[in-house]
Amino acid sequence: MASMGSNLPHYDLPDIDPTKLAEMVKERDGVGLRRFGGVEGVAAALLVDPQHGILGNEDDICRRRDEFGSNTYPKPPPKGLLYFVLDASMDTPILILLASAALSLGFGIKEHGPSEGWYEGGSIFVAVFLVISVSALSNLRQERQFDKLSKISNNIKVDVKRDGRREKISIFDIVVGDVVFLNIGDQIPADGLFLEGHSMQVDESSMTGESDHVEVGVDGERNPFLFSGSKVADGYARMLVTSVGMNTAWGEMSSISRDANEWTPLKSRLDKLTSFIEKVGRAVAYLVLVVLLIRYIIYAVILFLLFFLLFVFRILLSFL
Repeated sequence: MASMGSNLPHYDLPDIDPTKLAEMVKERDGVGLRRFGGVEGVAAALLVDPQHGILGNEDDICRRRDEFGSNTYPKPPPKGLLYFVLDASMDTPILILLASAALSLGFGIKEHGPSEGWYEGGSIFVAVFLVISVSALSNLRQERQFDKLSKISNNIKVDVKRDGRREKISIFDIVVGDVVFLNIGDQIPADGLFLEGHSMQVDESSMTGESDHVEVGVDGERNPFLFSGSKVADGYARMLVTSVGMNTAWGEMSSISRDANEWTPLKSRLDKLTSFIEKVGRAVAYLVLVVLLIRYIIYAVILFLLFFLLFVFRILLSFL
């Protein structure tokens, strides 16, 4: 098999606008595609041999990554311990307990002096501190575990054709111009164009919310556009990558909803566990609050009875 290096120049990338190329695919612009000369014209403009793929050497990969970007998505900075401490401190039962502890500390010092009056309020503060610490450390640990598992699960391997050889690479190493092999169940790793295949149907529900599968092809009735984040529902194909990372349709969506938490089954289970821990913590906090209120009510009733008996005793003495 002849290498594509003998057919295509490899010292310079073409003068092609990455943004216009990405928008053409995202908007399913058939007219713009025809201006390029169809899928073959785009491949030629990107210095790609559809049968052999890109050159694939280090220089070629670096040039394409510099020109069109990498197939990665920026993530928000990781949350630190201070974030989870503040988050736990803002919980309503915790705020109630802190207020109760402050009142108890104030009344205790007023009644018994600083040396002994701080016991009750101080013990509540220590209990609240322990609850906040355990909650914050637990949430921090879960967040770090989730990040590690996400990195492993997102590092998908895909088959590509480079310099006439089929090889398996990480989804993050894909560059514009790569020829990617797709089979049933595969996630489409980047935006691109259908080159060839059979009975290709794509599930774009993650992008559009519609459950109907989209037929993909190069004839007049089917569109050749493929989007990152979609899944192959049926058939098989080879695709030409035209945009990666934040230039893809998926990247555009992620930039809009970056502040929203991504839902996954693992995240759902962790949220349920966190919710259970929070419910237990709230139950304990309310129980402590109820015990303190009952205690203060009992003290108030006893004081009231003492003052009442003292008042009655003085009245009786006045009649004697």
